[in-house]
Amino acid sequence: MNLIIDVGNTLSKVAVFQQDELIERFTVEKPDLSKKIEKIFSRHPDLDGVIISKVSQAEFSLPQNLQKKMPIINLDAGTRLPFENLYATPQTLGADRKALVAAAVKEYPGKSVLVIDAGTCITYDFKNEKDQYLGGAISPGLKMRFKALNSFTANLPLVEAREEAELIGDSTLTSIRSGVVKGILKEIDGVIEEYKEKYPELVTIITGGDAQFLSINLKNSIFANSNFLLEGLNHILEFNISR
Repeated sequence: MNLIIDVGNTLSKVAVFQQDELIERFTVEKPDLSKKIEKIFSRHPDLDGVIISKVSQAEFSLPQNLQKKMPIINLDAGTRLPFENLYATPQTLGADRKALVAAAVKEYPGKSVLVIDAGTCITYDFKNEKDQYLGGAISPGLKMRFKALNSFTANLPLVEAREEAELIGDSTLTSIRSGVVKGILKEIDGVIEEYKEKYPELVTIITGGDAQFLSINLKNSIFANSNFLLEGLNHILEFNISR
């Protein structure tokens, strides 16, 4: 049984896996993270391993009393990965992107896979049929685009996404919503189409906070998986403790 800890600046995700099966999943605020982990340890004293992934600004380590004699993987530039990493600057590759590629390798071995993570930023990560990670792209996410229009102009308001984004906005609010939502959908569909031209058998996965909202409006066939990152972290942990 594995404990997966994904630490963000404000919110963190904690999950327990029994081999490949997700048993429990929690989203907790950072001040409550240590207490939540202590409760998980009390319920699952037979944990086999722990992996900790965190954004660069976040600081977290297991409480001293919980550091048992079991593998504890802090995902960093030196962690072994279950794929060949051909990124030109591997030391700069974020832990979240590593985890997403690991999940793609686990779920779709021998296939070309594009993973789209629709969060604060939209990341595109591609691995080929040889399970080699080639790289991808990073662009502003949905909320970031709305905030940018509000922050860098004098008169444009801050707008929230809605499923109904008309092509022709008939007010400032609906014009912003049309530009941002339609623009992001066209971007994603366009990126998928370019990959498909080169890799016709491409499998496309979308995950992240805005995945559900975006996936139902995309033209291309796409699989939404909200647990893809956690599954990838679990695979990296299994890969390391089995060697």
